[in-house]
Amino acid sequence: MSIFDQKIKDVHELLHKKEVSVSELVEESIQQINKVEEKVKAFITVDEEKARQQAKDLDEKVGTEASSHPLFGIPSGIKDNIVTKNLVTTCASKMLENFDPIYDATVMEKLNEKGAVTIGKMNMDEFAMGSTTETSAFHPTFNPWNPEFVPGGSSGGSAAAVAAGEIMFSLGSDTGGSIRQPAAFCGVVGLKPTYGRVSRSGLVAFASSLDQIGPITRNVEDNAIVMEAIAGHDHRDSTSIDQEVPNYSAALSGDIKGLKIAVPKEYLGDGVSEASRESVLAALKVLESLGATWEEVSLPHSKYGVGTYYILTSSEASSNLARFDGVRYGYRTPNPESLDDLYKKTRAEGFGDEVKRRIMLGTFALSAGYYDAYYKKAQQVRTLIKQDFDHIFSEYDVIIGPTTPTPAYKMGEVIDDLLTMYAGDLLTIPVNLAGVPAISVPCGFTNGLPLGLQIIGNYFDEKTIYRVAHAFEQATDYHKQKPQL
Repeated sequence: MSIFDQKIKDVHELLHKKEVSVSELVEESIQQINKVEEKVKAFITVDEEKARQQAKDLDEKVGTEASSHPLFGIPSGIKDNIVTKNLVTTCASKMLENFDPIYDATVMEKLNEKGAVTIGKMNMDEFAMGSTTETSAFHPTFNPWNPEFVPGGSSGGSAAAVAAGEIMFSLGSDTGGSIRQPAAFCGVVGLKPTYGRVSRSGLVAFASSLDQIGPITRNVEDNAIVMEAIAGHDHRDSTSIDQEVPNYSAALSGDIKGLKIAVPKEYLGDGVSEASRESVLAALKVLESLGATWEEVSLPHSKYGVGTYYILTSSEASSNLARFDGVRYGYRTPNPESLDDLYKKTRAEGFGDEVKRRIMLGTFALSAGYYDAYYKKAQQVRTLIKQDFDHIFSEYDVIIGPTTPTPAYKMGEVIDDLLTMYAGDLLTIPVNLAGVPAISVPCGFTNGLPLGLQIIGNYFDEKTIYRVAHAFEQATDYHKQKPQL
């Protein structure tokens, strides 16, 4: 049994009893990466030298005040669109393949303060645009449960590495389901926090009004611990909310008696596979046995979520990615003939197909004559989607449904079938459009592939989400099952 099969708090206790050292934890992580990485390909960069040096420094602090946080000495992986000082941050793109940042993202400062060890940077869809981790400019990532299937995306590397036992936790980013969908496909726990709860400073922007950083872990308690560490107000992020961070792990009581659950009929309707539907109904029976009640409700505007999302995110992406022009940083085409030629060739050579597709769509939606018809209309529909959630949360504590309509896709199955790939985010996208928090926890298997249960909460009520997720986890054993690599 790997030490990484234990909970973070248990490993922290072993560290303080000096039954294990930080260096030994890091070596275990590196050994597992060397053993399985060829099959999983979850990392873009593994920084063994820096991780070993950090572990050596931390070993000298064991037993002091500096080692008091549960994340002290715990090996982690960071999605490669989160800026890390002196560690290449590529966004899985040729455009940034040699970008060596001179500062840390706020979440990295917070993790470094707690003593977490960064093993490396995780593979992802290029600039977080994709749902399979196949649009990475470097290599695809494979699902640890079956390498013939995708791990999901865009945080596929972050989820796959946790599932494969290469690290104890990772950070991902979620714009339309990019933490929850890979968490579901890989059988791990992933949280998309309330918009504004975790600082975006140092997150390379895709769609600024939807992006959120969140934790991916093996179990709910570990997730709550990481979330406590990274959440909080940041003056460097104008969308960061100044609100006290609760003690999430203290809320894991297992008691959900009297909890009112809403189940949208749209989340169990057309396009949702029988396996996903049955796993959710079985999960609801478990929650009922624990004292919760549930009723069917409607989120009538959720059917417009995918179209709304792709107009808004592509519009924001076309603006955010304008900075990659070959002038200031990133890839630059050799020997341009003019300034126009520099711009055109740099962007043509530096961006992949999916990124170009979204830039073009966004530029079109924002252009004169089309702005009102597309972008403005999408913003109006976004408001209606938010109002649907507000209405449900005036009467219910949480909303529950499948995380994804289906289990993981086969490699290559949807990368050229864009409508199918985009529709795969049908159940996660409305959460980002509204800005509410949601978690995915394992809730079953079909043909050897994991299925995810999505628990959605009211604004800044991650505490209730964690309580429900933990209660379900304690009553089932899906989270204990591991892929056989």
